[in-house]
Amino acid sequence: MPRKLGQHFLNDQGALRRIAAALPLDENSHVVEIGPGRGALTAALLATGASVTAVELDPYLLSWLRENLPHERLELVAGDALTVDLAALSRPDRPSFLAGNLPYYITSPLVRRALEARAAFRQAVFLVQKEVAERIVARKGSRDYGYLSALCRLYAEPELLFSVKPGSFRPPPKVDSAVFRLLLRQDVPAQPETERFLEAAFRQPRKTLRNNLRGLFDDELVSAQPEAGLRAQQLDLEELTALHRRLREQSANALS
Repeated sequence: MPRKLGQHFLNDQGALRRIAAALPLDENSHVVEIGPGRGALTAALLATGASVTAVELDPYLLSWLRENLPHERLELVAGDALTVDLAALSRPDRPSFLAGNLPYYITSPLVRRALEARAAFRQAVFLVQKEVAERIVARKGSRDYGYLSALCRLYAEPELLFSVKPGSFRPPPKVDSAVFRLLLRQDVPAQPETERFLEAAFRQPRKTLRNNLRGLFDDELVSAQPEAGLRAQQLDLEELTALHRRLREQSANALS
């Protein structure tokens, strides 16, 4: 079977079982899987007793899965995970989770989609390029710490689980991969203003907050903050959101 849409298929049974075991699954659980490919992870998820809804864009792979992996607890959905309503695929009457071996070239937008759907899912576990996983779990002071790190911590608790070598895939990718888990903060509402602030703060990593926040708030107001001469990478999420609240309050007071 040819490789489709930039995917590398994991065929290491030990790694597949570890991914499935990273979620607290049983016969009452439901998993929405992004990009099932040839169904290797799908089979490992089904082996836990959980039901699985798998979203696959490639019609060739969908046809192959229908023929080779028929299962009463498996539902196949033709669609693009970047546009399909993931939350609508969850089961409100069951604990629902997200999983997937994500195509490397669209990992970041897929992770953002998972965060957007957090109210419907308890946890997510994804296999991605190791470099991206390290960015997602990075903390302040790390060279990998950036907007994606802060965004994930705003809506979830990210955790790096284990690495997977290229030889575990067919065809083997040129880079190492890693599995990470998101404990999703289901009760946290969307915070679009905070997201815009974080995106601006990290826009140019080598620039100070005084430079990166220019245009978002009054220049003099930003310059008056004790953090103005720091880079966003030097502040954790709590410190960044505290700065954002302070700037909003002071900006509102200046207008009143």
